[in-house]
Amino acid sequence: MSDYIKIHPEDSVAVALAPLEKGTSVTLSDCTLTLTEDIPQGHKFSLCHISCGDSVIKYGNPIGIAVENIKKGSWVHTHNIKTGLGDLLTYTYNKTDTTLPPSEDVSFMGFRRTDGKVGVRNEIWIIPTVGCVNNVATAIAEQAKPYIQDTVNDVVAFPHPYGCSQMGDDQENTRQILADLINHPNAGGVLVLGLGCENSNISELKKYIGEYDEKRVRFLVAQECDDEIAEALHIIEDLSTYAGSFKREPISCSELIIGMKCGGSDGLSGITANPTVGAFSDLLISKGGTTILTEVPEMFGAETLLMNRCENEAVFEKTVDLINDFKNYFTSHNQTIYENPSPGNKCGGISTLEDKSLGCTQKSGKSAVKGVLSYGEAVHTKGLNLLSAPGNDLVASTALAASGAHIVLFTTGRGTPFASPVPTIKISTNSALHAKKNNWIDFNCGVMTEGTSLDTLKQNLFDYVIAVASGEKVKAEKAGFHDMAIFKQGVTL
Repeated sequence: MSDYIKIHPEDSVAVALAPLEKGTSVTLSDCTLTLTEDIPQGHKFSLCHISCGDSVIKYGNPIGIAVENIKKGSWVHTHNIKTGLGDLLTYTYNKTDTTLPPSEDVSFMGFRRTDGKVGVRNEIWIIPTVGCVNNVATAIAEQAKPYIQDTVNDVVAFPHPYGCSQMGDDQENTRQILADLINHPNAGGVLVLGLGCENSNISELKKYIGEYDEKRVRFLVAQECDDEIAEALHIIEDLSTYAGSFKREPISCSELIIGMKCGGSDGLSGITANPTVGAFSDLLISKGGTTILTEVPEMFGAETLLMNRCENEAVFEKTVDLINDFKNYFTSHNQTIYENPSPGNKCGGISTLEDKSLGCTQKSGKSAVKGVLSYGEAVHTKGLNLLSAPGNDLVASTALAASGAHIVLFTTGRGTPFASPVPTIKISTNSALHAKKNNWIDFNCGVMTEGTSLDTLKQNLFDYVIAVASGEKVKAEKAGFHDMAIFKQGVTL
């Protein structure tokens, strides 16, 4: 395997797959050059002279504009290119062919709920309605560990700082996300823990929950109890008995819903891990399954590629609104739309938001975009869906779970220990990260730079997802990590 790669025939830059020293001779099918500078792993170098003001091409698309003349063989990064993106844009629907042949069904061992939904875990969740009872919820979860029995996997509390002193859409978002988690089929039993005086109290929250199984979802108001922890433990004992009655059974992978997210990206994200997740997405969809792509601000600069894959004009218009609404969100707070990439991204070789977005959207594969979801909206269309949520890792991953994802695939070039409400598979873009943080990383795509093919990695990842859906714990679960975060969008009273 070469130490460098030209991703697309029209690219004016190549990417170092390993650190390259100044003076290294580079030979490609259409180009020979000598590097004029050291090139770190994941970073770019020019394949031709690029004049000041010219577009820099990677993935076959512009990733920025040269701010100075760039000599052939030079390092191309933040010091000599800048974003070429504008603000609100006008888009035209140019539908591309997204036809993918169906493939053979595969089963996993999951839990069938009484409402027909499917779960890949059988946990008991404690959902606080308000941050005031966070410590109580955590204490209940710790003291309830003896009730992990039969097929019950864990008892987990999901503390958060919201549920009161909120207004308008901000409060609506909190209530919707909490309701989504209460209804999530990975929970075999749920205790909704309220304080009693909060805005998002249990009576209000029930309006968002809708119909529910009274054996599966129980409620407790702390202000109405002499000893809320003791009463909660009695409820958990009942919930454990109920949840323990569920057994794993064969279920078609067409019922799987997988969220896709990246964080701490590097210059290899769009070459190894993200294309692997995209190929996985296409494979699952070919079997009738569903995937969800989010982090809208990291679609900026690559949005037209998604728009042209929309199934029809109605989905295209929803995608346009998805992009422009998020741009308006930035400007309404007097913030720069393109304040991205992060310092860690830049250190890893990502130079502009276009560079980041074109790599990020590789996770979507080649399938048609079938649906566009608002924040907190449950997925209802099979195939590839786009979800409105920010790039923040915890907020976006929670949003994926709230929309129905059973599992989240999280690609990273820098590494992170965080979890989400559902099993979160950490996928490394490079082998060095996998070796160093083996306690964080579940699956290594860095081997693609060492000769492993995309087809092999796609199938290996698919097999691993089926194993996780059937009960195999990911690293974060083994460490006991469960996180959640809600998108804060309004004032605090």
